[in-house]
Amino acid sequence: MAKLSTHVLDLVSGRPAAGVRINLFSVAGGSRTPVCDALTNSDGRTAAPLLTGDAIPTGVFELVFHAAEFHCAQGYALVDPPFLDEVTIRFGIADATGNYHVPLLLSPYGYSTYRGS
Repeated sequence: MAKLSTHVLDLVSGRPAAGVRINLFSVAGGSRTPVCDALTNSDGRTAAPLLTGDAIPTGVFELVFHAAEFHCAQGYALVDPPFLDEVTIRFGIADATGNYHVPLLLSPYGYSTYRGS
C-alpha cells in the first residue's frame, strides 16, 4: 500500500503538535491544485494518510502547515507579522507505490523537515 503521511512536533513544548491545519496541493505548470486538507491529532499526526492506495499520484506536491495559527492557539508570543506564518514544503513523489513521510519539527522562528520512514 502506497501512502503520503506527515506529522508535526512542537519544539517549544517538546510534544506532538495537535491542531495544526495542513493543506496538500499538487503542483504542475506553475499552478497549485488542492488535494486535501487535514488537522493534526493529539499525536501530531493526521487521522489518515494524506494520499493512500495501491498507487498514489506522482509529481510535485506542496504541504502547507499553518504555523502561526498553531503558535497563537498555544499562547506563544509572536511578533506582528509573525516570522513564520505558513510553512510550505515542496517535494516530489517519484514512486507511485512508495511510502512518503514528511515530518515537520516546528518552532515560531525555525523548522526542519526530512524524508521519514
